[in-house]
Amino acid sequence: MTDEQPATGRRDRSVASPVAERAGWDEVDVRAVDTVRLLAADAVQKVGNGHPGTAMSLAPLAYLLFQNVMRHDPDDDRWLGRDRFVLSCGHSSLTLYIQLYLAGYGLELSDLEAYRTWGSATPGHPEHRHTRGVEITTGPLGQGLASAVGMAMAARRERGLLDPEAEPGTSPFDHHVYVIASDGDMMEGITGEAASLAGHQELGDLTVFYDSNHISIEDDTDIAFSEDVPARYAAYGWHVQTVDWTLTGEYVEDVDALLAAVRAARSETGKPSLIMLRTLIGWPAPTKQNTGKAHGSALGEEEIAATKTLLGFDPHQHFTVEDEVLARTRAVRDRGHRAHTAWDEDFAAWHTAHPRRAVLLDRLRDQRLPDGWEDALPVFPADSRGMATRAASGKILSALAPVLPELWGGSADLAGSNNTTMDGEPSFAPANRQTRDYKGGPYGRTLHFGIREHAMGAILNGIALQSLTRPYGGTFLTFSDYMRPALRLAALMKLPATYVWTHDSIGLGEDGPTHQPVEHLAALRAIPGLDVVRPADANETAACWRTVLEHHDRPAGLILSRQNLPVLDRDSGDHAPARHAARGGYVLADAADGVVPDVILIATGSEVHLALDARTSLTADGLAVRVVSMPCREWFAAQSQEYRDQVLPPSVRARVSVEAAVGQGWRDVVGDAGRIVGLEHYGASADYERLYTEFGITPGAIAEAARDSIHDTRQPPRPGGRQQTSAATEAGTGDRP
Repeated sequence: MTDEQPATGRRDRSVASPVAERAGWDEVDVRAVDTVRLLAADAVQKVGNGHPGTAMSLAPLAYLLFQNVMRHDPDDDRWLGRDRFVLSCGHSSLTLYIQLYLAGYGLELSDLEAYRTWGSATPGHPEHRHTRGVEITTGPLGQGLASAVGMAMAARRERGLLDPEAEPGTSPFDHHVYVIASDGDMMEGITGEAASLAGHQELGDLTVFYDSNHISIEDDTDIAFSEDVPARYAAYGWHVQTVDWTLTGEYVEDVDALLAAVRAARSETGKPSLIMLRTLIGWPAPTKQNTGKAHGSALGEEEIAATKTLLGFDPHQHFTVEDEVLARTRAVRDRGHRAHTAWDEDFAAWHTAHPRRAVLLDRLRDQRLPDGWEDALPVFPADSRGMATRAASGKILSALAPVLPELWGGSADLAGSNNTTMDGEPSFAPANRQTRDYKGGPYGRTLHFGIREHAMGAILNGIALQSLTRPYGGTFLTFSDYMRPALRLAALMKLPATYVWTHDSIGLGEDGPTHQPVEHLAALRAIPGLDVVRPADANETAACWRTVLEHHDRPAGLILSRQNLPVLDRDSGDHAPARHAARGGYVLADAADGVVPDVILIATGSEVHLALDARTSLTADGLAVRVVSMPCREWFAAQSQEYRDQVLPPSVRARVSVEAAVGQGWRDVVGDAGRIVGLEHYGASADYERLYTEFGITPGAIAEAARDSIHDTRQPPRPGGRQQTSAATEAGTGDRP
C-alpha cells in the first residue's frame, strides 16, 4: 500500500466524474472506484495476460453492488441470509477479486499482485471453494447466468420448505441473486434456455446486469451479434430496463440512474429483471478504451501510466491503495455485521416459532441424512420377467419423498420416460402456470425444465450451490452431451447434483441410432470427479441411489435402462446382496468355494444378465466362471487395493468386459489377455432383442470371448492387448440394416 498521492487526487477535466449524489458517494468513493480500475490494469500488466477492460469499466457497478446494494457480511461468507453474487463473465475475475479485497473477505493486495500465478488465491477465473467469497466457478460463458436461475429457484423451494406462510420480503430466507453478464453470455444458447425458464417461473429475486459494451475477442460485436437483447428478454417475461452511459454523446457514469434501476428491479417481485448497462470497455484508457485490445490483453505500461495520470494517480506507482480508500471500503464490514445481527434476531424468532422446521434446517445445513432414511428404500422381489431400472428408480424416488424433503427434481420434458416424478408431489411453478396434468404452486417439488437440457445442467448446479437441497434432473443418456459443460463444472465444484439418464443403450430399440448412446459412457467416465453409475437390476438401483445420496462432494449420473431387466434372486445364495453395489464392483456370482476362476466376466447394467447366461453355458463346459457386476468404476477405483484384488485377482488374466457401448477404457480392467464385448459403431432401428443379436452382444458371443481370453493367457503377454475382431465390430456402420 502506498500513500504518495493524496486521497483527493484530481482527475483530468476531460474525464467526467460519476453522477452519484443519490448513491451518497463522495470524492473518496470516486477515488475508490478509480482505484479498482487501476488495480485491474496493474494486475493484468504484472502477469502479462488477462482481461483488464471489463473490470475497469464495470468498477462503478461492482462497487455499487458490494458497497451499497447487496446484503452481505465479509466476516461470514456462508451466512444463510446473504445475497448471492454471480460473475457470469468469469474472464473478468478481477471485477470480483478486487471487491473481495476492498470489502475485507480475506484477500490481500499481495493476492492481486499474484493474479493468475501458481498457488494464488486469484486464479484466472473465479473458483468456488478456492477463494473465499466466490459463490460459483465461472468462465465458460453462459454457465453463470444459467446457474443463477437455479439459485433463485432453490431459494424459492427452500422458503417453501421452511417459511411458506411469511409475507414476501419478511422471511429470514428471502434473499436476492445478482448476476453480471457480458455480450458473450448473451450470445451463448444456454442463457436463452435458462432465461426463458426464469421468465416462465417468475423469479422476482433474480437481477441480471447485462454489460453491453459491444466488444468481444474479435473486437466489435457487430460482426456477429446485432439482436435486440432487451426485447428478447421482455419476450421471455422479464422486467427490462436500460441504463446508457453513452447516451449524451459523452461518457458519463450515471450511478444514480443505475441505482434507481436496481431499486426498480427489487420492487418487481413477479418477474426476473434485466438491466442493460451500456458501457465503454476499458474506460478511461486513452487509446484502448472501446477496443478489442482492452478485452483480453494487458494494456501496456504507457497506456496504464496515461490512464493513471488522467485519474490523478502517480503514473510511476503500481497497486496503489490509499489508506482513506481502504478504510472507506472496509466499512462495509460494519454494515454487514449490523445487517447480520438484525437478521439473526429475525432468524431466532423464526427458530422459536417453528421448532420442527428448525430441526429440518439444522439437518440440511449439516448435510446430514435423517436417521433410518434408508429403511424407506424399497426391496424388489425376484422376478424373471423383470423391471426396467428407470421404473425402479421412479419407485425409489416416490418412496424417498416423505423422508427426504430436500430431494427434488424433474425432467427435460421426459418425465414419463425418465420416471422422475415422485408420486403425488406437486409441480414447481407459479400458480398461473398449472396445467391439467400438473398441479402445484411456487413451492412445489416436481421440476419441469422443458426441452432445455443445456440449461438443466447449469440450473442443477445453481440449486446444489445453495447447499440445502439435493436436485436431480432427467433426460435420455444420448442427450447428456447437451449437458457436458455443466457436468464438468459440477465435478470441478464437487456439487452433489444427480443426473437421471435413461434409455441407456441400443436397448432402447426402435428409436434408432440418433437416440441410442454408444460413446457416452466412456465420454462421461473421462470427466474427473463424476460418478457414472449403471445398475444391473432394481435392487442394485436402490443400492446405487442410496450411495449417491450418501455422497455430498461429487455429482453422479444414474444410467438406467428402458427395457425390463430380471430382478435377481438375492436370497437363494446364487447372487450376492445388492448392497455390495455401493463398492462399485463386486462378485455377483462365483465359481465353487475355494476354486480360482478360469475366467472373470465383468459387466454393467443390462449386460450383467447376459454375462450370467454366458456363465451358465461356460460352467456346463466345466469351466469355473466368476461374474462381476461393476455398476460404478469410480466407486470401485476408490476401494482398497486388497478389495479390488479380491474381486479381480491379478493371477486371473482371462477376463471379458461386457457393455453395450464402445470399449474405450475397459482394456484397463481386462488386461492384455482380456476381451471386450461391446459396440464400436452406431445402432439401428429395431426391437432391442434383435439389435443385441445382430450386433453380437449375446451370451454366446460372451462365452466365445471367454474361451478366446483363456487361450490368450497361454500366450506371451502382449502390451495393450490383442486386436480382436468380433461380431460387433464386423457389423460396422456400413452393414447396419
